[in-house]
Amino acid sequence: MAFCNSCGAALSDGTKFCNKCGATVAAAPSVPNVAATAHPPVPPTTGGSSALKIVLIVIAVIVVLGVISVGAFSFFVYRVAKSSHVSQQGDHVKAETPFGSFESSKDPEQAAKDLGVDIYPGAEVQKDGASSASFGGIHTVTAIFESNDALDKICSFYKTRFPNAVATNADQNQCTIVSNNRGNMVTVKIEAEGDTRKIQITNVTRK
Repeated sequence: MAFCNSCGAALSDGTKFCNKCGATVAAAPSVPNVAATAHPPVPPTTGGSSALKIVLIVIAVIVVLGVISVGAFSFFVYRVAKSSHVSQQGDHVKAETPFGSFESSKDPEQAAKDLGVDIYPGAEVQKDGASSASFGGIHTVTAIFESNDALDKICSFYKTRFPNAVATNADQNQCTIVSNNRGNMVTVKIEAEGDTRKIQITNVTRK
């Protein structure tokens, strides 16, 4: 209910003039539309969803790259295996690959001949441990011998054969001599085993 500002008489809603004093009734202030001025709703945040998508994309890329790598490696192995040829005659094995040829032999007599190193007088070549292999420009020969002579006597024999050895080590039970001359590396290892002395000689030659 409204009241006259001049005489205070009660007025009906919508009255423009006071029925008692005739004064003009001021219009009631308009009430702002709260609903119209309300802020629009904020859309939900999608940051977590975007991060999850990025993680899934990264995982998918890693999986695809892994599959491609495995496929490429398998194809490479298949091509190498298809291009390689292996032949064997007794203890002699020969393999030809795209990277070069490989030959291997376990013949102790042949290994002793291929050593290119003086054999200790009276030493007997042993079958176990003898090997000869070539790959590319590298040739490796290993042979094992046995002797009943004293260790220091055998060690002195090989020291005179390799006076410019880069390394020499000797004690009561073993003696090792390493010589590197013009691309050839010779290793002589002498070990005491009971009453016998085992002499292992390895010669690595680069062509």
